[in-house]
Amino acid sequence: MTIALEGHFADRDAWSMQNCPVARTLAALGPPSAVLVLSEAFFGTNRFGDFVRNLAMTESAVTARLHHLVKAGLLTREPYQEPGQRTRYEYHLTKMGLDLAPTLVSLMEWGETYLPHEEGRQVMLTHARCGERVTAQVRCADGHDVGVDEIIMRPPEPGDE
Repeated sequence: MTIALEGHFADRDAWSMQNCPVARTLAALGPPSAVLVLSEAFFGTNRFGDFVRNLAMTESAVTARLHHLVKAGLLTREPYQEPGQRTRYEYHLTKMGLDLAPTLVSLMEWGETYLPHEEGRQVMLTHARCGERVTAQVRCADGHDVGVDEIIMRPPEPGDE
């Protein structure tokens, strides 16, 4: 099961993965620990000390990851001030960051399936309105489930969005 290649992609030796969307996405996400920081933002964490505590990472590591994610456009850095305290910053997901939700759901689902904890499933994602399990799916714009062997990678044509 593989993705079919068409157009200039058909000659696999003629193009490089260096500037492909996967490489650009991984560069934007940064090291694996930055993905954990991003996940923590999805759980509602937005203050520096909470990131450090919840992730059990050093302050310098969290600082570097937050800086990277802000620079990549996945988080914003917004000032706040508690009465009598110095100005500090909160971090919030941008639209670009929020759009990674399906990717994070996929990573969580994949990890629970293929890298299970010794005590069994640790996470179950459910729909708040109906209570059913949330899963990540690959579908075409018409809503059909698509297997990897049904995907074609081709150059965009005029009018493709």
